[in-house]
Amino acid sequence: MGYRGIPYILRKENSVIRTQEEKKRLVSRIKRIEGQMKTLEKMVDRDAPCVEVMRLINSASGALKGLLTKIVTDHLNGCISAAMDKRDAKLVDELADFFKTLR
Repeated sequence: MGYRGIPYILRKENSVIRTQEEKKRLVSRIKRIEGQMKTLEKMVDRDAPCVEVMRLINSASGALKGLLTKIVTDHLNGCISAAMDKRDAKLVDELADFFKTLR
């Protein structure tokens, strides 16, 4: 088991180390999003119906939000948790600043 019972996350200074399987899953998600973006470009180029374009944008947006949620969760469980153990507020402040920029 990894840090705090999480099997795939190990601590590293200001970073998360993932297993090859976890990296593979993340890259797979990113490639699906990339595919959605390429399809979106083709749809716009061929003047696809607006509602179809909007549906794909909504789907891709959801996929990006899901990826962000996964990365933030890993960051909280790994980096932030380790920083709290060391009573180092720098990463917590950095994360709070990041959240202020979310749209």
